[in-house]
Amino acid sequence: MVGVKYRIYRRDSERGTTQASLTAALKLPTGGTGLTDASRKRLPAGLQPGSGSSDLFLAAHWTYTGLFNIKRLVADEDFHALIRTQGTQSTRLGQGVQSRFWLSYRPYESKNGAREWFIGPVLTWLHSQDDRVLGVTERGSGGDVVLAGIATYAGLRPGLHVWLGMDWDVAHSTGTQFMPVRRHISFGITQQFRLHL
Repeated sequence: MVGVKYRIYRRDSERGTTQASLTAALKLPTGGTGLTDASRKRLPAGLQPGSGSSDLFLAAHWTYTGLFNIKRLVADEDFHALIRTQGTQSTRLGQGVQSRFWLSYRPYESKNGAREWFIGPVLTWLHSQDDRVLGVTERGSGGDVVLAGIATYAGLRPGLHVWLGMDWDVAHSTGTQFMPVRRHISFGITQQFRLHL
């Protein structure tokens, strides 16, 4: 996935920082689509490592520092949407939305603010619509999942951050073909930069 994130709002106060940003990205059709089972029959598109489709990813992010007037308590909300195109096996995997709420505490911040560390619980809701194969909707292939977990985020220097998150399934739909995410591990590195226009 290749994209750009742009901060549309920032306000600093004694309580902390409030900010909002938007993300737009293109998910490229990477990953294999020819995985087979033990009888050498090709697995359905939903079980392949790749989808064979180029998808549009849109997101909105919001951060509020100083929740309940606790200076180091931070609330983060991310809302994502994945708009899919048709991919392998004439299959269009279901459109997806995700809402992720992270309540974190900052136990460490260097005096100059260059380094910081956050950790806290995460609650995520995932929704996927039914898949479409050859233009026909596969009823029960989509559904909802609620994941709970923990995430940590560290600023190594100004503009450079790393994060690690782990989530586990706590509730999900019981559609006939729906295969919910049971656990999820994410890792990332972010490098911020300024555009001088």
